[in-house]
Amino acid sequence: MLPAGIDPRTPVLVGVGQIVHRSGEQGLPGAVELAAESLRRAGADSGTGDALLRSADVVAAVATVSGSYPNLAATVAAQLGASPKRTLQSAPAGGDAPQRLLNLLSRQIAEGKSDIALICGAESVASLNKARKTGVDPGWPEQHENSVPDEIIGVTDAPSSAMETAAGLWGPIYMYALIESAMRNRLGLDQQTQLARIGGLWSRFSEVAARNPYAWMPTKRTVAELVTTGPDNRMVSSPYPKLLMANLTVDQGAGLILCSAAAADAAGVPRERWVFPHGGATATETWFVSERTDMAASPAIAAAGRAALTGAGVGIDDIAHIDLYSCFPVAVQVGAAALGLPIDDLARPLTVTGGLTFGGGPGNNYSTHGIATMAGILRDNPGDYGLTTALGWYITKHGVGVYSAKPPAQPFRPVEAEVPVARRETAPGYTGPAVIEAYTVPHRRGEAGDEPEAVVVSALNPAGARILVRATDSETVAACTTGDRLGAAIDITAADRFILRSERTA
Repeated sequence: MLPAGIDPRTPVLVGVGQIVHRSGEQGLPGAVELAAESLRRAGADSGTGDALLRSADVVAAVATVSGSYPNLAATVAAQLGASPKRTLQSAPAGGDAPQRLLNLLSRQIAEGKSDIALICGAESVASLNKARKTGVDPGWPEQHENSVPDEIIGVTDAPSSAMETAAGLWGPIYMYALIESAMRNRLGLDQQTQLARIGGLWSRFSEVAARNPYAWMPTKRTVAELVTTGPDNRMVSSPYPKLLMANLTVDQGAGLILCSAAAADAAGVPRERWVFPHGGATATETWFVSERTDMAASPAIAAAGRAALTGAGVGIDDIAHIDLYSCFPVAVQVGAAALGLPIDDLARPLTVTGGLTFGGGPGNNYSTHGIATMAGILRDNPGDYGLTTALGWYITKHGVGVYSAKPPAQPFRPVEAEVPVARRETAPGYTGPAVIEAYTVPHRRGEAGDEPEAVVVSALNPAGARILVRATDSETVAACTTGDRLGAAIDITAADRFILRSERTA
């Protein structure tokens, strides 16, 4: 019998599973194997073994970057002996996927369209790289390219504008480094102060990872280790060396079992295993970073956070446990600011896993690990609330979830939050005076060590329009490597050239 007051259609998380296969361990597990094993562990965690797994009517997979699986959910289901009525897969790129899938399936459970749903994801880039290096065929399951899920969830639009791509901002390691500079400008900090700030943040994250049995790098790192460059911590794109960035080279998987309260009760899942979604929201930022009014702020996270907290009937001060998406330090800073959280509260750290550098789980699947870890914490603290965030592309696509082991006071109704529309004009091809609002110096690997290869600046002209310039001439690159050029006045003379006029504007 269900406890009084719990609607039979209430969605509830009843099983969570994680797996990590660290470097040096035997075998070359693939994404299918890791995802399937994470769900088997979720079945064991629920106390029902494979009963709920085989009975699932929906299997949803987070798209993997470490294998060609257009319908990963179907292949994983076959591994589990499940025969779902539907399979779902997230869009090819987007770390917001786990929360979006959970919101969708929770809604469908509440509406009676599903009873038992599985969510899984995995990355096996470490094994993939090892297999290629050694020439070993790992024997992973294959899937025909025409295999398609019943539904693809999420947005598949290209992440960068033509101006951003032309400036070399084609990947997270460069775009987030530029946004970090914009954050420093927003905070009014010098280079060393900001480096100490983000080094301290990442050191605290590594301390959490050291206590996480599923962390990829479970070792506490000091600030000096994180911010000092060297052979094991090369500079990638200033101000970020390798240890301040997400690490994609992992073998990890995570899985969740979500079902109706009635199905959980019928399967005999012990009540102490139940964790309820209380509030859930998704939101999308102004798509291109260069068109955002403030590159170092996120109205979308703020809107999704408000909506999720309102849905749960709580405020941010009621949240005891937090996991912010943490691919790069600036993502955490932007998320914390949007939600009204300090980044240095030792009593309420902003990660439960250790983040993407140390906890691991990057690609699209990190937040499945975050939700799974949060569920365990909330079971141990049944009166508490936990909040997790998910993020895709360049602080672009977002998901926020609020959870608790105590039943919700109101039905779970996930929403797509409305975000105020505000765009900054851009001026590709502009020449003339401007002021540097952010910049980063990408590095390449050279025979003598890491070498600056360019400087990418985001500058505002007198009309307030944004221009991106990628300069490669040695004089300009050296000037931006040896000195602080944030706020400097410049003359843009071409799409790949600018002249420094002053150190900093008033």
